[in-house]
Amino acid sequence: MSTSPSPQPSDAVDVPDPHRELAQFARDTSPENPWPLSRLSSNLNAWIKKAPDAWVEGQVIEVNHRARVSYVTLRDMNEEMSVSVTMFGQEMTALQRPLEQGMRVVVNLKADFYAKTGRLSMIGRGIRPVGLGDLLERLERLRRALADEGLFDPRHKKPLPVLPSCVGLITGRNSDAEKDVVRNASLRWPGVQFEIREVPVQGNGAANAVSAALAELDQLEHVDVIVIARGGGAFEDLLAFSEESLIRNVFSANTPVVSAIGHENDQPLLDYVADVRASTPTDAGKRVVPDVQEERLRIGQARAALDRAVTTLIEREQQGLASMRTRPVLSQPDGMILVREEDLDRWRSRAWSAVNTATLRAQDAVTQMRARVRALSPQQTLDRGYAVVQTKDGHVVTEADSVKAKQKLAVRLASGELGVTVDSVSQRQPGEH
Repeated sequence: MSTSPSPQPSDAVDVPDPHRELAQFARDTSPENPWPLSRLSSNLNAWIKKAPDAWVEGQVIEVNHRARVSYVTLRDMNEEMSVSVTMFGQEMTALQRPLEQGMRVVVNLKADFYAKTGRLSMIGRGIRPVGLGDLLERLERLRRALADEGLFDPRHKKPLPVLPSCVGLITGRNSDAEKDVVRNASLRWPGVQFEIREVPVQGNGAANAVSAALAELDQLEHVDVIVIARGGGAFEDLLAFSEESLIRNVFSANTPVVSAIGHENDQPLLDYVADVRASTPTDAGKRVVPDVQEERLRIGQARAALDRAVTTLIEREQQGLASMRTRPVLSQPDGMILVREEDLDRWRSRAWSAVNTATLRAQDAVTQMRARVRALSPQQTLDRGYAVVQTKDGHVVTEADSVKAKQKLAVRLASGELGVTVDSVSQRQPGEH
């Protein structure tokens, strides 16, 4: 009786031939042609050794001392990231003062891969605390760089609203700064409303938390102004408010931002970029809203000034109306007609007088001319005893030789006319009169 071989699983992999040729690169490996684990570890170790070292900055959150080494856990200053650093004994003994939790340090890190266990570690060298002078120098360089970009230019400052209906407040949880802002603002203007965001205001992540709260409040349409407040503290405690990321976020905000960090002498970079710098949180509460008593006083003064202006205007207009009423044209409206009637009578009298005078003068002239005419008329001559001799056809006889003897003539006297017959005709001699 023969036995058949047992079936093999469908996903079984044949054992690679140990004498096969290995792939040169990791991308060339396959299930049929894998690398030995030692080959991968050796390659990783060789690749990591080529990686350069780097100086980094972080905050010490844990220190564990062993016999010959110390393990220091560093955390990023802004992000929630940490790394364990191996420090050898000679590095720790070179420090002037031992490392403590919360200390800000710079250290040179070099990645190290232990091939036997596949463990990656960071070897630290030259670790030293960041002193106050270093921080101040670093902040001054950042301040100058941001100033050169124009982030602190007064032309970019936004004015505070005259009467904000809602104030956004970014501060620590249950902090005195929050109480100072709310209390002083409410005392000055009881109707003010608040949108409060409580965030960490110190240590790692504080700058990011404040930036996130700022972005949230900046999106709310009913928030008219945003106050970033924190009480006093050591210089290192206020470093979060000098982070470049926070400074740029405040500069980009559409809502006016008030900086109220620490006391009068504290001046983080946030004070330079904020639209208004308050010396303290108390000062911020007083500056974001007006004083209701002062506003009532101003309203009263404005009302009194308005009353005086209206009263003065009414009095001036009344005086103008009274002056207008006293004018003859309004007090005696018929006076103008009477004056014109008198003028018309006077002008009519003058016209009649002028016409009469002219008539009399004309009459005198006519009389004189009549007298002259009469004095020159033939009738006047006749009245003086002269006579006019005419022929039958009416021609006046002026010369004796123009008539003949026996010719009938008419002699016109001053009164009446005679018919005569010429008896004789004689001529006057020259020289006789």
